[in-house]
Amino acid sequence: MFTERRIERHLLPYYLKVFNRFTGLPIGYLGNVSEDGLMLISDLPLLVGPDFELQLKVPGRAGALHVINLTASCLWCHEDENPGHYDSGFMLLQAPREYDELVSSLRNYFSFHPLSASA
Repeated sequence: MFTERRIERHLLPYYLKVFNRFTGLPIGYLGNVSEDGLMLISDLPLLVGPDFELQLKVPGRAGALHVINLTASCLWCHEDENPGHYDSGFMLLQAPREYDELVSSLRNYFSFHPLSASA
């Protein structure tokens, strides 16, 4: 039985906060991402219909933060299965190349890559 952690634990909500680009205030956390949109998890319901100016502050090497600014339209919002939390779906209207890199990095990080068998 293993008694020591072999893989470093990451507190993803700490790293994946979403902010209002203009006020700098936190809106919620990334729930999932794709090339065309994202799901946000928040403490309050978000208004469906308007465009939001969002900002991600993504940690990089040596502790540097990379800022990714997005414009997205909220398409839906409903209460999460966890009481007091809400899920909101956004369609991206404007996103920089860094967002695509984030999506690719997260997909790679959370994907299962089986080792190839060697004879």
